[in-house]
Amino acid sequence: MLLLITKSTWSQNQQSQKPPKLVVGIVVDQMRYDYLTRFYSRFDDGGFKRLINQGFIAKNHHINYVPTYTAPGHASLHTGTTPSNHGILGNFWFDNSLKRIISCIEDSTVTPVGTGSKDQLVSPRKIAVTTLADQNKLHTQQRAKTISIALKDRAAVLSGGHTADAAYWFRGKQQGAWITSSYYMQKLPPWVQKFNDSDHVDAYMNVWNTLYPIATYTASGPDQTKFDRGYRGKDKAVFPYNLNDLQEQNKFYDILRTTPFGNSLTVDFALEAIKGEALGKDRNTDFLLISFSSTDYIGHNFGVNSVEIEDTYLRLDRDLSRLLQSLDLLVGKEQYTLFLTADHGGSQVTNYLTSNSIPSGYFKEASFVNELVFFIQRTFGVSNGIHKVMNNNIYLNKNAFLEKNISLKNVWNQLANYILQQEGISTVITRKELLQNSYKEGFGSYAQQGFYPTRSGDLVFALDPAITAYAPTGSAHGTHYNYDTHIPLLFFGKGIRCGSTSDRTAITDVVPTIATLLKIAEPNGCTGNIIQGVIRE
Repeated sequence: MLLLITKSTWSQNQQSQKPPKLVVGIVVDQMRYDYLTRFYSRFDDGGFKRLINQGFIAKNHHINYVPTYTAPGHASLHTGTTPSNHGILGNFWFDNSLKRIISCIEDSTVTPVGTGSKDQLVSPRKIAVTTLADQNKLHTQQRAKTISIALKDRAAVLSGGHTADAAYWFRGKQQGAWITSSYYMQKLPPWVQKFNDSDHVDAYMNVWNTLYPIATYTASGPDQTKFDRGYRGKDKAVFPYNLNDLQEQNKFYDILRTTPFGNSLTVDFALEAIKGEALGKDRNTDFLLISFSSTDYIGHNFGVNSVEIEDTYLRLDRDLSRLLQSLDLLVGKEQYTLFLTADHGGSQVTNYLTSNSIPSGYFKEASFVNELVFFIQRTFGVSNGIHKVMNNNIYLNKNAFLEKNISLKNVWNQLANYILQQEGISTVITRKELLQNSYKEGFGSYAQQGFYPTRSGDLVFALDPAITAYAPTGSAHGTHYNYDTHIPLLFFGKGIRCGSTSDRTAITDVVPTIATLLKIAEPNGCTGNIIQGVIRE
């Protein structure tokens, strides 16, 4: 049988085989999966609903390591591997050689660009492997562009990887501008300077009130509760919030971070980046990486059950609709591919759970550390046995024990047994166990995937599911439990099939899936798997 291929059919096939002109990677900071279902009926057709109904949704998508924080979330997503390989095991960690806490992106060899502040010395050099955007740059002989944008510096820096043309983050305080570091450039491009010189930021220093009548916010608790923190200078955490009146007591432009206007500002800047950098305008696939940070700040401040969170996601839905419409115009429908996910989820406020007779409680880390210090002193005669406890890692002062010829193995074992007896602790694993054993499930698996030998501690512990290490108001995250690990994953656009899966997928699976679509090599440390059914054949 002779198969006839017309010129039109051949042209269509060739067009479908071309990679997208632009890949847009979106992270919504602290977004639980159930926000999609909880707020779905109130979303417009052009935002989350468009992504869900016209794209591909992974309904059982999870983070597969601990701790579930911003930095490891962004690094794991974009490298396709866990902290055990890429090395970003937290936003901060204790450095054994420097004997101090360090930031995941601090770099004293660079200088700030766009600000006079000396606390903006950052770069991606601590990522131990390549990102997908790095691989795309290598594949295109550096011709493709990568622009990464977020209110948080670590979100922007870690998403873009080592070869990004630019990572921009928001400098609040009294400046209110988008900045970068000399790792990327020596001065801001004209389009960025023009944006900073405009009134974009000041326009948002207005009143935050609910988008719709407050009585319609039935997917959240009442407006006035004892479970949210609010802003300094306002007695009650209730709508409306006059940002102009509150800015001086809330670090001036920093207050925008803790409102949905921070997300709107991020979209404004991202759209200018598309135009200013001519993204998606040539044959090389460019990357635009966006992280919405305000959702995390608002969750920490008001809690996942607050009216503020519901209003934030209804407004974010509108911002997504605006972004998608602009991409259709600036890049072209079916010319870009987009994925949207989160870096972690968030817990219900413990006091809220308690008020509803649900088992819950708070973990007092300071008291816990004091008890460990006393135990070590009583048992081993060492008064300075602990350097630091953070990220649920215990960093021991090994030299203090070795100087007294005390076996570290004995210290680890006795300390682990003691910790397990403490209220609120569910599991403890020693460094030796993490190095020697292979955990396939449970906390051991999560801890092992989050363990980087030269940066992690000597013991790792987990709290009970009902126990939170946080303030009495607002929501937290960081655990291996479903409220922190179950996050959304949406694919949309060129090359993406309309559909869904309920199979369990991991944050590390996004990169190999997009790499397959682009027909490029996966990052050099990638350990994730291709999600079946996403790519349109």
